[in-house]
Amino acid sequence: MIANWVNFSLIIFAIGFRFFYSLFNGIEDGTGFNFFYQGLIGLGIFFILGNLLYYCRMFAGGDAKLFFALGAILPFSENFFINLKVFALFFVLFLFSGAIYGLFVSGALILNHFKKFKKEFSKQFRQNKNLFILSIFLALFFIVLGFSDSFMIYFGILIFIIPYFYLSAKAIDEICMIKKISPKNLTEGDWLYKDTRVGNRIIKKRWDGLTKEEIKFLKKKDYVLVRQGIPFSPAFLIAFLFLIYFWFFRSGILSYFWS
Repeated sequence: MIANWVNFSLIIFAIGFRFFYSLFNGIEDGTGFNFFYQGLIGLGIFFILGNLLYYCRMFAGGDAKLFFALGAILPFSENFFINLKVFALFFVLFLFSGAIYGLFVSGALILNHFKKFKKEFSKQFRQNKNLFILSIFLALFFIVLGFSDSFMIYFGILIFIIPYFYLSAKAIDEICMIKKISPKNLTEGDWLYKDTRVGNRIIKKRWDGLTKEEIKFLKKKDYVLVRQGIPFSPAFLIAFLFLIYFWFFRSGILSYFWS
């Protein structure tokens, strides 16, 4: 998990840099505080998007806060519409890099725990037979439609393989992401694997994780089971580096698509 102080420090640094840059250079070149304002606008847009992704359970808390910080960094221009293109390009790059990164990490975890994965995948398969039956019927339906439109064949194949990715992710989660740790090592925002009783109190597992007060109660136990996720901060970095490459070194490619 990315510490809150790291993300908030990044936001403060980005906004502070924009303010002082505008103060000393904006008046001189006639742009005023536009560079500063664009950072605030980017922060606001990414704050909304980050919260949306967080409450849709696509981001953990640390990922969402890093996303906020990037909103303050990414407006490269003093023109709002150009910055919208930057945001869109970054988001597309993040989706691609996140997918590839996730596949590589998942593949490594499967290879390192293959026997356990095979057993857990079989268990998940038995528990979700109806999902596979439904996917087979839907896939066949779209493949038949493919005789009139070939695109439907690819769509049918995609529907057929999605349940395998889904159950693989669940199997990886159960065998690799559940950790037994000492309560003294818990941090705010950690995810409980299941509801945990401490004396007369039951601490519920929640998407937004543990609070400081709940951690104090859990310190009465010998150990706690927590659910860990794949850290996605490298995917943010990969997307950002590609953005820099395309924006500053391959601007001709971008102008071709956006002209």
